[in-house]
Formats: sequence, structure tokens, C-alpha cells
Amino acid sequence: MVRSSSKLTMVGVATLDADDSYLWLEALDAPDAVRWVAERNAEALTALGGESFERTRDAIREVLDSKERIPYPGWRGDGFYYDFWRDADHPRGLWRRTTPEQFRHDEPEWDVLLDVDALNQAEGENWTWAGVTVLRPGYDRCLIQLSRGGADAVVVREFDLAGRGFVADGFVLPEAKSDVGWIDADHLFVGTDFGPGSLTSSGYPRVVKRWRRGTSLGQAELIFEGQADDVSVRAHHDPTPGFERDFVGRYVDFYHSEQFLRTSSGDLVRIEVPDDASPDAHRNWLLIRLRSPWLGFPAGALLAADFERFLGGDRDLTMLFEPDEHTSLRSYSWTRDRLILVTMTDVRTEAYALTPGTGEWSREPLAGAGEFDHTWIVDTDPDHSDAYLISSEGFLQPATLSLGTEVLKRQPEFFRADGMTVRQFFAVSADGTRVPYFVVGGAAGGPTVLNGYGGFEIPMLPSYSGVIGRGWLARGGTYVVANIRGGGEYGPDWHRAALRENRVKAFEDFAAVATDLVERGITTPAQLGIIGGSNGGLLMGAMLTRYPELFGAVVARVPILDMRRYTKLLAGKSWIAEYGDPDVEADWAYLREFSPYQNVDPDRTYPPTFLLTSTRDDRVHPAHARKMMALLREQGHNATYYENVEGGHGGAADNAQAATMWTLIFEFLRRNLHA
Repeated sequence: MVRSSSKLTMVGVATLDADDSYLWLEALDAPDAVRWVAERNAEALTALGGESFERTRDAIREVLDSKERIPYPGWRGDGFYYDFWRDADHPRGLWRRTTPEQFRHDEPEWDVLLDVDALNQAEGENWTWAGVTVLRPGYDRCLIQLSRGGADAVVVREFDLAGRGFVADGFVLPEAKSDVGWIDADHLFVGTDFGPGSLTSSGYPRVVKRWRRGTSLGQAELIFEGQADDVSVRAHHDPTPGFERDFVGRYVDFYHSEQFLRTSSGDLVRIEVPDDASPDAHRNWLLIRLRSPWLGFPAGALLAADFERFLGGDRDLTMLFEPDEHTSLRSYSWTRDRLILVTMTDVRTEAYALTPGTGEWSREPLAGAGEFDHTWIVDTDPDHSDAYLISSEGFLQPATLSLGTEVLKRQPEFFRADGMTVRQFFAVSADGTRVPYFVVGGAAGGPTVLNGYGGFEIPMLPSYSGVIGRGWLARGGTYVVANIRGGGEYGPDWHRAALRENRVKAFEDFAAVATDLVERGITTPAQLGIIGGSNGGLLMGAMLTRYPELFGAVVARVPILDMRRYTKLLAGKSWIAEYGDPDVEADWAYLREFSPYQNVDPDRTYPPTFLLTSTRDDRVHPAHARKMMALLREQGHNATYYENVEGGHGGAADNAQAATMWTLIFEFLRRNLHA
């Protein structure tokens, strides 16, 4: 392949590594790179297209666009349920609201606040919805975030809920990876790109300012700043009546931070918890979630204290959750006066409500979770009540949405699950660790897809997917989810076990699950495909280069693959706490052993590989997938590539794009696993 001499234009890509022939693919929009991407996309669409592709894409699109899907609303404190909705008629979506009474109807009357498709047409843009923050109290103004093509960078605009329009001369932030929140109707906390020196080396805000209505952004008052090599800083205001407080935080890396209460005089009072713990204030309570042992309490515990007394030095702490070798804390949510915990025992969730009392807090289970179900709290209204929206689903069980114990909505069945089962097994990894995994499907012995992630303390949980159901399960395939180390299935220790130099433990766990599937007769290596995205894409690259004999096909979505240069590309530097720093000799010594891009071997036989990414992914640079594809192809390996022009880190900006990408994946797997 001929290398381009095009000048690299991406920030952080200034020095060329002499041993990397494909650095030119890091130039995001350089003509040679754009042409290369277009050629690879055309190859993929030609190779995987046809009648089967069209049938599958239509079936998946029907799921994604279904008007029978559950709308998952959020409370904003004003008595309405708010929802963002996409379907075939509204590909970029509607932001809308309705009353709780209307929501109980099969077809609620929705009050549309913003039509993103109409906005795009009016402005000649390609906005995608990126979120909203409503002013509390008052609930008459909000800050809407819009992203071009699904990127993490957003523009922020003030919106008038009563007038259904953007506020003339209101708060507006230009495109950046901003963090913004209300203080009151006339003031914001803003972290954004204020110019040179205002961003961290990871590309996130390094300074936070207080911005007053009617003044320019350049006149905003500096209230806090971090270090250049921090991940980010942020500030937020708690408007709870009687407990109004300002907080600022400096996030040194993904797992360590310094948290402060900002007094009315502007002084900062450190919240004295371990720097890897997460403090959270609600009314008179302070919750502390531990990642390492502290004051005799174990890693993974959740503690409670009186906020003011704790700041005064009192360490009278109540342990609200104590983990064990099988059970960890998944999440917690405050209502006005109660705390809801969702816990996991061997990756099966349960929910409990805790009520503060003198000494011990009372505890009662919440109904709704089945044996293999995933239960989560959709939203609460902590300003006003103890009500909560809760949802539960399983691999073969469509979701339900409930207000407390009252079922409000049921998801339809998008595929027939007759004869299918969900089973959980445990594989034994190389060091003797038992690794759980779920097997979903019908008869054993056929084409199987194994999914994994194993990073950033993020668990892989049971979920109902009409896309996977129609695209894979309903056509005779088996679907497997591996709960390997590096994830959050068993709390912080499970994650820590695969950090940095121990990352290979996650790879060994995944290989153990693959081996166990074959030994149980569920599949064969030739019919076992694997899939993972983002950090899971790194997992896929490592499986390809370390264990190619175990698999019949590999799919990596928005993957991280070049561990030599990942810190030089977009947000990569923020992940050093997870992986290590390749510019430190001791770290590169272990990173080079598993970095997929540096370990492609022309003399090994690899299974067919499919790499998918997005041009507008401004978190994981598409160059990871681009360069890996070019190198695999150069060495004669069987590789396919598809890069969506939009989509950000999610890979797709609308349902049509998502349907195309998932169909490409299923067609690739079917053809290479002989499904």
C-alpha cells in the first residue's frame, strides 16, 4: 500500500513514529484517508449485501422504529414525564413530555417541545440529541445539548419550556466537550473550551467558571482549576430547599478525585474521603462508595454519615451495603426520604429500599426481578416524593416499566423465544478464578456469538434485545455474554484484578469461557464468533492476536487497538489509569505484549475479522480500526471494514444507520460461522 504524504491535522498527532506505516490514516478528513475509507466501505457493502442483508436490515429497523417500544421517561420536578423518542417518522427524534395520568394510556398525548428533524431542516445541520438539564426549582428553562453527528462535543443552548423555543440572547456555548449546569435562573457553572490552557491533555475542561446572564463567556468568573494532566474538573449546584450547596471536583484520573464543598465566600472545604471513593450529598446525608478498604470497611461498601457532622470531623459511619465474594453494589438512587439500592449476586440483580433511622436503617426488598433479570431504577423525584420508576428485563423477557409496584408499560415480544433457554455457567480461568457467563438460545451445537467487555468497572448484564433476537437468536444462533474481570460484576476488586499490567487476566478469562463453551458441546471453534466494542474492541483485538485458534470470526466495534499511540489520540490519555502509559518504559513493557496493532503476525492464521467504527467518534479515534485493517490486509489476512460517517462513539446517529451496521455484523457472522 502506498503511504500518503498528507500532513496530519489531528491535535496530538504531530510526531510520526517511524515504524508505523499507517499514521496517515490518523488524519481524520485528509483526502487520501477519506478515499481509503470509501473504498473499504464499498467492499463491505458489496461483499455482505444481497437479499438476506435487506431482509435482516428491514427486520431490525422494524424493532428500532417500533412505536410499541417502552418510552423511558424522566422526572424533571414539575409533575411531567419527559422523554426523547426516535422512530421512522422522526429519525433524529422528538423531545416531549406528558402527564403521569396520560402516560398510563396505551397512546399518551405527548406535548412536543423540540423536533430535532425540523430543527435540522431549518438550520441546515445534522444535530443529534445529546441531553438536557432543567432549571430547579422553577422548571421553566433548560439547557439543551446538541451534537453534530453523534460526537461527544456538543453545543449548548438555553430553551424556554413555556415558549417552546430557544431563548433569544440566552445562554449559548459553542461546540466543545463542555460540562454545564444551573446555579440559578441567571447563573451557570461552566467548564468548556475557554481558549489555550483551559482544557486538560485529555481534551476535557480544566477550569470551571461562574457565568452570569447578560455577560459574555469571556467575562465569566474563574472559581476552580485543575492540572493539565487531570482528566477533568467540574462543579455543580444542589438547589434542594434548605440544603443549597455548591460542589467542585478535580478528577485526577478515572478512579481518583478530590471533592470540595464551595462555601458562599468561595472557600473550598475538602470532603475528606479516600481519593478513590465517591462521595454524594443528599439533604442531610453524605454517602461514601468505597473502591478500597477504609476505616475497617471493605472495598465496595456503601457508607452513610451526617453531612455537617462529617465535615466537622465526626466519623460515625453506617454501612448500608457490605459486599461479599458473590455480591456487589450495582447502583443507588435517592427518593426524597429513602434510598434504593440495586445489588448483584452472581450477576443477578435485586432491589431494596432503605429508610434512615436512628443507628440502623430499615430495609425492605422491592418486587420485580426474576432469576436472570436485570432490574434498574429509571428515575426518581427526590425533590418531592418517594415515588420511583423501575424497570426489569431478561434475555428472553421483554422489559416492564413500573411506578413502584404498578406496571405502566410492557415491551412487546420482538422475536419468538419458544424453545429458548437462559443458562448460567462458570468457566475456570488460567489462575483458577471462576468466571460466570450466560448462554441464551435453543439447541446446542450451532453457530454462537460470544460478547465481552471487561473494563472500566462496567458490568455486562442480562438485557432483552430485539435486534439480537431477530438478527441472531431467531435464526438459530446462540448468544453468550461473558462476565470477565475488568468489569464491575463483582465490584471494584473484580475490576482491579485486570487493571494495567494485569489486563491479560481479562483476556485469559474470555479465552476460558470460549474453551468452556466448546467443552460443554455448546459450539465448536469454527462456529464460535466473538464481538466487543470500545474497550471490548481491545478485547477482540487481543483475542485475535493471542488466541486465534479458538474462534471462527471476530467483530470489533469502535475498538481501541493501538496501545502505543492511544494516549496521543483524542480522549485516550484519560484512560491511563485503566491501561498504563506507553510513554513510560515500564508500562510499555507490558502494553506491547498485548497491544493488538503491534502484535499482528504475518505467519499466523487468523479467523475472518470485521472492524467497524465511526468517522465522528471523538472519544476512540477511528484510526485504531483504520490502521488495524490496513495492516491485516497488508499481511494477507481476511479482514472487512466499515466506517459510518456519523454516530460518534455509539457508532450510529439514527436508527437507519444502526440497522445497517447491525445487519452487516450479522451477515458477516452468518457467512463465516456457516449459520
